[in-house]
Amino acid sequence: MDKKAITYIIAAFFMVLVIAFVIKPIATGQPVNTGLSFTTPTPSITVTPRVVFANITTIPTKITTLPTPTTLTPVPTWNGKTQTVGFVNPGTYQISTNQSLPQGTQINATQPDVNRTVYATISGQYSGTTQIINIPFPYWELSYTIDPMIGPESGPSIVSMAITPTLGSSYSHSGIQGSYSAVTPQFSIQVMDASDPNRIVRTISPPGGINPDLWEGITQATPVATSTTPKKYGEIAPTPTSPTTDPRPWLEKFFEGQRGYYFIINSQYINSYTIKILIPSRYIGQY
Repeated sequence: MDKKAITYIIAAFFMVLVIAFVIKPIATGQPVNTGLSFTTPTPSITVTPRVVFANITTIPTKITTLPTPTTLTPVPTWNGKTQTVGFVNPGTYQISTNQSLPQGTQINATQPDVNRTVYATISGQYSGTTQIINIPFPYWELSYTIDPMIGPESGPSIVSMAITPTLGSSYSHSGIQGSYSAVTPQFSIQVMDASDPNRIVRTISPPGGINPDLWEGITQATPVATSTTPKKYGEIAPTPTSPTTDPRPWLEKFFEGQRGYYFIINSQYINSYTIKILIPSRYIGQY
């Protein structure tokens, strides 16, 4: 067989292959089957972000810290019974026994309601510091009375005095001699705020001082008639006096409350004292 025939045979063989694997799939709409597998690579895309720097002004942020809520101890309600306030050691409130009582401002105001109920009482004779008493009412009154001591007093005594004149003749007459000694009672109440020991609510003392001689309802004495007759030596004319009224008990009004208080009492030359805490009767059952 010559070379030309062999060439025709090979060409025919390739034509059959082309028709079987290329032309027929194209004509039928199928993919060309070449017997080789091809993997389409997935492109890898790396995105580099573009950083843009600008002039940025940092605005300071104010952080507000909310206060921690404080749990308040509720003031106990009143059971309607009168309480008795006792005494404690002044050191409980860091008070020195030699500490002087500061002067406070006395405040009085008009309160139309006259119906009052005794809420607590304090009784004693000597100086002292009371325990804390809770007053859950917005208004209260403090009524106090004292029984002062009356010190020993010696009245004028009549004595006889002999006088010898320079001429040698002597005579005698009566004169007045005597001495007076009396105690000076003192009494004051210092009202303290138990929630703030540095706060003095008020310092109370009897207005006008303590003078029992003016509390006896003395009536007007009979005036002495004018006379030209000379009085005897040593005779004392009666002193006119004015009628007075016993001011006890004294009353202080407090337009505050709903907190605890304690009292520092200064008592000197006092037989006894009684302090009453009064509240309006209309408050009962409301607090």
